[in-house]
Amino acid sequence: MDEAKMLIAKQVVHGYLYFPKDFERKLFRGEQANVSVFCDMSLMLTYKAIYQTALTVSQYINARIQIAGSHNFTNYDDEVTTKPLDFDEVPIFNTTGGYGNAVLPGVLMLILQQTLLLGIGLAAGTARENNRYQDLVPISKHYVGIFRIVLGKALCYFMVYMVMGTYLALAVPRMFGFTSMLTAVNLFGLLIPYIVASTCFGMALSCIVRYRENVMLLVVFTSVPLLFLTGISWPQSNIPGVWQGISWLFPSTFGVRGFLRLNSMGANLSDILTEYQALWLQVVAYFFLTCAVYRSQLKHTRTHAASRIDMIKQKAKEAKQRKAVDATTT
Repeated sequence: MDEAKMLIAKQVVHGYLYFPKDFERKLFRGEQANVSVFCDMSLMLTYKAIYQTALTVSQYINARIQIAGSHNFTNYDDEVTTKPLDFDEVPIFNTTGGYGNAVLPGVLMLILQQTLLLGIGLAAGTARENNRYQDLVPISKHYVGIFRIVLGKALCYFMVYMVMGTYLALAVPRMFGFTSMLTAVNLFGLLIPYIVASTCFGMALSCIVRYRENVMLLVVFTSVPLLFLTGISWPQSNIPGVWQGISWLFPSTFGVRGFLRLNSMGANLSDILTEYQALWLQVVAYFFLTCAVYRSQLKHTRTHAASRIDMIKQKAKEAKQRKAVDATTT
């Protein structure tokens, strides 16, 4: 046991079985024997493989013991003795039965949103740290200018992330041999509103980023809760109503759910109409919210710039007056 624990500590093995000394004697006496399974719980997939393998072998041994003590005459009698209720296990959608095949496609979609938030937040935090105040548009054309600014920035992020989204949705699952039933029409039909909604959401959220480090903490802190709120690693029916309402604020909730149905279940856009419409609603809502946020920031920038100009003029005037006084005195 000590040697086995040492091997697990060195990561040479990931689990071991312990057979007591009286294991064989109890089996021959018809008593219940015990086998202990010790696994490294830090690796979920390895733990699952070791535990399920040990359980399958124990069930097979139990069936052989039942057959040996039943005194049956035919194979059919043996089957009825060991398995009175027969069943066929048919995996639906996730044909491999793997955890990665079920979760990784959703994680890829979440990565798109989180990296967008990270990039937009870093840009906003860097601009504020450098104190870059710019007079972007005339006051008489304030609203038109705001729309141009938001649309221009959103289009820039959109073009970059359409390429990234296509790569993550099509190339990465095939690299790992995961199930993928996507078509180009369904993929781009979902990616367009999802990326636009994530972009506008990130631009609206960037108003609270004062330093570059803030957005790093924000992304790290929210990634795991957002993954649970999507309902792919935790049943959606078990999520409290309050948290489900909060999850509707994030594009990843509808983007991940819709993508999993398209990718793993062979659905069409008409089958994910709820998620599709929700993403477009978020696009409209976050676009106007971003316009309002940028308008407020520009107004603050103009006020700050005007006060700085007035202060500079006042200092220049005072310096000129002092120079005139010094000249008169001389």
